[in-house]
Amino acid sequence: MVRAYYSDPEMVRELASRLEPWEVHPDEGYLVAEVDQELFTWMQSIGFRVEVDPALTRLIQQPAAALPSQVNGIPGFPCYRTVEESYITAANIANSYSTLASWLDIGDSWEKTNPGGDQGYDLYVLRLTNSQIAGAKPGLFIMSGLHAREYAPVELNSRFAEYLVENYGDDPDVTWLLDYNEVHLLLQANPDGRKKAESGLTWRKNTDNLYCTNSNYRGVDLNRNFAFQWGLWGGSSGFQCDEVYRGPTASSEPETQAIQNYVRSHFPDQRQDALSAPAPADAEGTFLDLHSYGRLVLWPWGFINQDAPNGSAFQTLGRKFAYFNGYDPQQAYELYPTDGTSDDFAYGELGLAGYTFEVGTTFFQDCNSFENLILPTNLPALLYAAKSARRPYQSPAGPDALNLSIIPNQVAPGNPLQLSATIDDTRYSILGGAEPIQNIAAAEYSLDVPPWSLSPAESTYPLLAADGSFDEQIEAVVAAIDTAGLSLGRHIAYVRGQDAAGNWGPVSASFFSVLDPNIPPAIAFLPVVLKGYNHRVQNTPAVILFDQP
Repeated sequence: MVRAYYSDPEMVRELASRLEPWEVHPDEGYLVAEVDQELFTWMQSIGFRVEVDPALTRLIQQPAAALPSQVNGIPGFPCYRTVEESYITAANIANSYSTLASWLDIGDSWEKTNPGGDQGYDLYVLRLTNSQIAGAKPGLFIMSGLHAREYAPVELNSRFAEYLVENYGDDPDVTWLLDYNEVHLLLQANPDGRKKAESGLTWRKNTDNLYCTNSNYRGVDLNRNFAFQWGLWGGSSGFQCDEVYRGPTASSEPETQAIQNYVRSHFPDQRQDALSAPAPADAEGTFLDLHSYGRLVLWPWGFINQDAPNGSAFQTLGRKFAYFNGYDPQQAYELYPTDGTSDDFAYGELGLAGYTFEVGTTFFQDCNSFENLILPTNLPALLYAAKSARRPYQSPAGPDALNLSIIPNQVAPGNPLQLSATIDDTRYSILGGAEPIQNIAAAEYSLDVPPWSLSPAESTYPLLAADGSFDEQIEAVVAAIDTAGLSLGRHIAYVRGQDAAGNWGPVSASFFSVLDPNIPPAIAFLPVVLKGYNHRVQNTPAVILFDQP
């Protein structure tokens, strides 16, 4: 491990053609990288002042060792599931929540396609949506583990999956997200390499033994192997033993092929081929590639120092993500050039809103930091990605609907309900620049169906400013819900706000119930969502009866 000091940012860009720095500190003029003697000498030859970091070198050379009494997880890191454990988790989700989840085999790893070595793995996507609600749905694709040594992203993706299925039916936002969206989660994008990294090796690539054969430097960097702009811009290497080796041809690796084929088959192509062609403003679908580390939110382009055609919208959604996780939002090229990457492929070929999150502060992140910093700050960002996936280039410019409340929560038919919420247009990161914000201009709600799914005979209803006028960037809003004509049982109210620039933000939701007035007052009842195995019958009516005290 070295610290390499530079005097010109172009030196970092030249370095990116051979390796990927672990850290870049432009304000202090140095970067951190793992090198062998050849790369050490080469870096000196192009002008870097290179110093070995003894402490970091000792750290990466330590073999992985289980903690006392540890029986699960990666040795020394019990919060992170192994490849096999993450697969078991996802398969159990699909079995226990069969109307919400499916566990899909999308292809094979390199080892599995080449008998004679390690056994290898299938690549799987965990697809989450309420299969009992038909119709076309916008999609969110989240991938993790593309680089093997990055422990935290796979666990973050797995926890997101668990959060969604465990809160469906209880949390109104999670419920509508899975009712009207598809969430595609590729937990282990590079399982062969990940298995190597679980031993403590700082393994990055897949394990393709055709390149830099029979060494710990073998394989292809899967995040330089995607077809779009592959190998054209100096953001990858043609040397087989380099850690950013792009492979012999575009999409040469079975893992890359499986990912591209899956994304192409589940998301429409919404963008023309010319680099200058934007995706339509109303394009749908978001693609997230979770990596570590650096505390960054990155968006296209990564290969050229110019804004992508949808650059302004990318910045807006990037600053929204960064509001939640506190990371630096920036175009990917600002870090250093990369070509053949996943997010450039997703946007460049299909027009998806493609992003990379660089989570945490090291590859082998300690569990305390993961549980207390990475998970609680990035989970809201992932939920927002799902909320905005229907219009990722539009709705992030609009305000958020927060603090929804319906009082009382249960009424007899015909009795009114008081709906209140906060509409907020200010929630953006200010790191790297300020996002335009406006006064709130309007707010509306719909019942049981989100606003975009209403039939011609149905309509939304206005919410009014609680203080009498819309003239602030944050407004409290209220409305009375008329329950006359509503069926008995649980209902859901969808709320969204519009700012003075005409931008509608994403919806938020809240539950309420209309009760049968003939039930004796000594007995109350409430609907239940059955958990676990019984989630197979989640739409079967069920009640809990409570005797009078």
